[in-house]
Amino acid sequence: MAEFRNCRLPMSREEAASLQLGDMVTLDGTIMATAGIPTHKRIVDCIHGREELPVDLANAAFFHLGSFSRDQTDEDGRFDVLYMNPTTSTRFNDVMPEIIRHFQLRCVGGKGGLDEHCARALGEVGGVYLSFLGGGSPLLSASIRRVVDVAWRDMIPHYRLVTLEVSGLGPLTVGIDSKGNSLYDRLAKQAADRREDILKALGAARSGTPAAGPSPRQIED
Repeated sequence: MAEFRNCRLPMSREEAASLQLGDMVTLDGTIMATAGIPTHKRIVDCIHGREELPVDLANAAFFHLGSFSRDQTDEDGRFDVLYMNPTTSTRFNDVMPEIIRHFQLRCVGGKGGLDEHCARALGEVGGVYLSFLGGGSPLLSASIRRVVDVAWRDMIPHYRLVTLEVSGLGPLTVGIDSKGNSLYDRLAKQAADRREDILKALGAARSGTPAAGPSPRQIED
């Protein structure tokens, strides 16, 4: 049975291991956020020594979150995040396994899940993938307590690597657990297993001919 809990960041390996597929969580603590493919490629360059990484990503909560941000002109160079919203994680499938393994990421997240290679990497390091509510910008943005740091200001705001302190960030759903099990793969398999019977039932409904398989009511359920 799915649980709902609040987790403190940085997330321990033990807490990550205790989360089950479908559990819902809120988060308190520090997160790293970016929505840029160029940003991810730049992180990989840092892994390979081509540039120095300006922040510590070890065991971090690393999220695919876009934001509409505004630079301030005061002396401390403040950076305001006016709102944030998840972006599609599958855009980063090619680079995330290396990033997950290198930094031993405890939790990653965004919208739409990650592929089997990323899930395997999470299983190896004991990390989880947390699924954000698409279109939940007001709820997610309200969790921001302060901007801790902004790295790579030479990039457009959407692509910068932003460190945020959050409180009650969520609700987020565990989409990939620390063993590499994926809710996305499980649902895709269930859909594939039912596809033939569903198509037969729909065809029979159109023609008015009774057919074996799930009833229209079962399909809706």
